[in-house]
Amino acid sequence: MLFFVSINAQENSIYKVDIEGNKRTRTSFLKRLAFVKEGAVLDSAKIASDVRRLKLLPSVAHVKYTLETVGDGIYHLTYIIEENFAIIPGLNIATDNNGEFAFRTSIFDFNFLGRNQIIGGFYSRDVFDSYGAFWEAPNLFTRRLGIGINYQNLISQEPVFFNNGNDVNYKFSNRAFEIKLQFEPNFYNRLELGVNIGSEEYDFLEGNLPTGIPTQLKANKVAIIGEYEYNNINIFYQYQEGFRSILTYRIVTGARGENDLLRNFFIGRNDFEYFKRVGTGGNWANRLRLGYASNDESPFAPFAVDNQLNIRGAGNTIDRGTASIVLNTEYRQTLYEKGWFVLQGNAFIDTGAWRTPGGNLGELFDGSTVKFYPGLGIRFIHKRIFNAVFRLDYGYGIGDEATNGIVFGIGQYF
Repeated sequence: MLFFVSINAQENSIYKVDIEGNKRTRTSFLKRLAFVKEGAVLDSAKIASDVRRLKLLPSVAHVKYTLETVGDGIYHLTYIIEENFAIIPGLNIATDNNGEFAFRTSIFDFNFLGRNQIIGGFYSRDVFDSYGAFWEAPNLFTRRLGIGINYQNLISQEPVFFNNGNDVNYKFSNRAFEIKLQFEPNFYNRLELGVNIGSEEYDFLEGNLPTGIPTQLKANKVAIIGEYEYNNINIFYQYQEGFRSILTYRIVTGARGENDLLRNFFIGRNDFEYFKRVGTGGNWANRLRLGYASNDESPFAPFAVDNQLNIRGAGNTIDRGTASIVLNTEYRQTLYEKGWFVLQGNAFIDTGAWRTPGGNLGELFDGSTVKFYPGLGIRFIHKRIFNAVFRLDYGYGIGDEATNGIVFGIGQYF
């Protein structure tokens, strides 16, 4: 088979490349991304790569292609696009059995200017008001090189946990401006490198404050941020299959404050994701999240146990740590599908363990900090709108002091 393709590629060529079905997405942009150009030799592997790459775009729901013979060894290639609606409102809501409530609403255009640039913003309420604005143009300069810029003003009530058992609530404020370069060497790999300049402030609200802990903490920080993604996921509407790894890191330096509780630190996280099709309507989804940070003995540790981040049903920021292992696994089953609409059910297990600030890595494995939350959920999916997955999950904790709660959001949990 390999011998045949090699010989065939020497004899056959692409006379013309057309793209059909796209309305808002610019044809020139799609052709710019594609590997196969007019005059190139016919290579089925490159055509398959183009189909996969175009299906990863937010503006594209599905892609197929046709090859027509226009002469002896000369072909007309047409990519047929099924386009997504890409102006998407968002809403995430979480509650638990303690009556805590938080939400985030947003609106984003994932196909700005018809070039799959992302522009938009969000507003959230977690006791206090927060907002942010984003612009990302991954292919602004070349097919491989782009830029991302965002500003965020995040204010929330943050519980801080001390070794003596005291829980103290602070008002946390984080204002930051971020700019990053985005580079995509090929259709499987993507890199980002940037800088984040911001300020942090903690103001005491309530609780039994231990002796020596200040009521107010402030610091200005500069962070070097980076991300590397390997993506070998194939998408067919609501189904995913394949493997993806996303490594993110942040090196915070230049911290200047009135005390040493908000210090320079390193934080890194890697998400390993694996998806498997099961029969005609099933999808097994898995995420292993490993996190590691500088192990300062400080109550202001970077990793949190939270409904929207890792453990559904646990509550809104119920614990903190300086290292973590979290496994999310769920089985998704299509219950009903007709036209653009899909009803999907899921059963999940969210579990994880954390290293306490100043503790040792053995805490990740000895069971002292483990959280275990099985649960059930339902999904309402629109196949022609990007990320239009309305999810509702109920997680039930098992173990001492475990909670339970509902988590609502847009988009699959992972």
